[in-house]
Amino acid sequence: MRLACLLLIVLVSLSSPAFAVTMDGHIHPDEWRGALHVTDFRQTQPLTGKLATLPTEAWVLATPQGLAVAFRCTQPPGVPRSTQQMQRDFEDQVDRVNLIVDFNGDGRTGYNFTVSYSGGVYDAVVTNENKFNKDWDGLWRSVASHDAQGWTVEILVPWYTAPMRHRHDGKRVIGLYLDRVVAATGERDAWPVASYQQARFLSDFRRVSIPRYHQSLLAVTPYVSGLYDNVRGRSHLTEGADIFWKPNGQFQLTATLNPDFGQVESDDLVVNFGATETYVSDKRPFFTENQGIFDFSLLDDNSQLVYTRRVGGPADDGHGASPIDAAVKVNGSVGATGYGVLVADEGGAAGRFFGAARLVHDFGTQSLGLMLTRVDRPWLDRDATVLGVDHHWRPTPQLTIATSVVGSDILQNGTHSQGEGATTLVDYDMGGGWRQEWAGMHFGSRLQVNDFGYLERNDLNYAHWEVRKRDTDLSPGSIYSSHDWHVRVDALDNTHGLNLRRQFRVLRDSNLRNGATEEVQLNVNSAAWDDLLTRGHGALFLPPTFDLFYKYVTPRHGALAYKLIAESLSGGLAGNRSVGYDVEFIPTFYPSDNFNLYAGPYYEHQPDWLVWQHDNLIGRYDEHTLELLAGFDWSIGSRQELRMKLEGLGLDAHIRGAYRVAGNGRAVASSDPVGNLGVRNMGLQIRYRYQLAPLSYLYVVYARGGYAMDDYVQDNGVRRMFEQSFSLRDDEQLLVKLDYRFGI
Repeated sequence: MRLACLLLIVLVSLSSPAFAVTMDGHIHPDEWRGALHVTDFRQTQPLTGKLATLPTEAWVLATPQGLAVAFRCTQPPGVPRSTQQMQRDFEDQVDRVNLIVDFNGDGRTGYNFTVSYSGGVYDAVVTNENKFNKDWDGLWRSVASHDAQGWTVEILVPWYTAPMRHRHDGKRVIGLYLDRVVAATGERDAWPVASYQQARFLSDFRRVSIPRYHQSLLAVTPYVSGLYDNVRGRSHLTEGADIFWKPNGQFQLTATLNPDFGQVESDDLVVNFGATETYVSDKRPFFTENQGIFDFSLLDDNSQLVYTRRVGGPADDGHGASPIDAAVKVNGSVGATGYGVLVADEGGAAGRFFGAARLVHDFGTQSLGLMLTRVDRPWLDRDATVLGVDHHWRPTPQLTIATSVVGSDILQNGTHSQGEGATTLVDYDMGGGWRQEWAGMHFGSRLQVNDFGYLERNDLNYAHWEVRKRDTDLSPGSIYSSHDWHVRVDALDNTHGLNLRRQFRVLRDSNLRNGATEEVQLNVNSAAWDDLLTRGHGALFLPPTFDLFYKYVTPRHGALAYKLIAESLSGGLAGNRSVGYDVEFIPTFYPSDNFNLYAGPYYEHQPDWLVWQHDNLIGRYDEHTLELLAGFDWSIGSRQELRMKLEGLGLDAHIRGAYRVAGNGRAVASSDPVGNLGVRNMGLQIRYRYQLAPLSYLYVVYARGGYAMDDYVQDNGVRRMFEQSFSLRDDEQLLVKLDYRFGI
């Protein structure tokens, strides 16, 4: 009997696939036997394609538990190392390695996994070739170790991380990209030679065939949060749950019940007197998980057909944010066709229903997609339906063509309104560091996608031509290692043929040999019309303007790093005869490797600032803004962190005169009473987070903030407004939240 049991154990152990890699931060040759061994790392920052200055090796191995990747980075004692502790999703210039995986190998969606020298992690989803969204937090493992001659990282990415197509031959073809960044010099070495700074990135990944494995996951993350409002003297208890079910790579379901979507993250302060909406990213876990399939860009900045901040946003009745009862998202694939379905239902009398369906089919060098969204808004008696079709084509390795067509159908109060739009983008790599890009956009005046999507404006026709040149052949004595030059001409009209902009742009994006980055951009604009300022009460003709922008960011050297942004620009009724400026300087101090403190000012002066009052009346102001950005990050061991973020803003705008926009588009002085304008805004968040288990946390958050706008500003100026901003107390809250992920 004992012999039979022993024989059975031996047979089971021989027939069961063994996990060959131990995640300990040390590369043992026997564990990585049979792995893809990569040694040909080449410079991509600067993008020379030359062999890496410091040797880097990587191993890639498909295992039953996930995709295992190891890096060995040679870094002798003479090369400084960035040893500070990093919080999740850091953006500091530190020594780090990057793994980006396109699990379907079709160039549509990549998953970025970054590990720093000190073991800090960053993850993001890459869509639209080179668009990174770091709001996603994935469940993966990494270990880093270091010695006198270098450092080592091991990474394990489970197969349930992303939807994957089914293959019948036991193999899977993935797109793979590996790189290593040396913080002291800013050099980035990659395999293959591909760069996210180019129009094509995901498409240039190396296609690798690996054994096909799959894993299932059922994870339930219940939460409970308690909120005490110290201003109103009341408390609130909320409970709910997120559910993640991934039986295989071809089907993944995410659901949330009574979600808690706020207070543990803080948005930046925004003061917006313009006619267009400010875009805000979404950090809510339900909406960041497997969201890449829903990417449908309309080329314009941040444009999307699915802008998830709409869900749970301001209610249609104007009484705060809408509560969300439940939301469900399904992702998967059938053959070469990927799909996604998202539905969300808000509660209350003004609650909305959101729905989105997405299909994408891969034809090899081409892909064709469809997006359908629908929003039911009973409070407004409004139903909004949007249909989009997008096509991506790579006819040659040098040429990429992306097009989209979109239409909207709005039914409100029994009346239909239909609109249309289309975009195209052509990118051509001419070789020798030269590149060309052509872009065109048309959005009809009746196109409406903002019930669920985000589009800064409709009613436009836009076209640009851009040529780029990469210069890496710089003298050894230069402080720069590379320059990327961009020269662009563009034209923007509304659909009635009104000239909204003619612009000539020159941009130089540079890397320095000390690891810093520098950007210089000059925009020269012709005289044109502004058809949004008066909100439909007449277009205003404005004189020529210019905008000169400069940005310089350094890595940590010793105990200091800093960011400097400066801008000089003209505008208003005076055009180039009235020049303003803004300056931001944010130094970061590192008293130790696990603590950093940053604090710095932002100052802005616009001597000819135009602000809409009502109908065709505008105010002309001399505007000054003073803002403080400050905070600290403290890593208390491997599981705890404490951070503080403070922003205070004061705006002082003295009226220079009131004007009416005449029928011919000229500004005519008016005797209408228009007063001075002052704004105070403040936000403070102190957050403690303790990691109980992977993606399971205890949060304790204190937040305070306020906003005030004054009709009349005394002669104390912007400094007085800034100082008074810290006394604001519209909201003061203490939040305790506990969420724990149970995986099966």
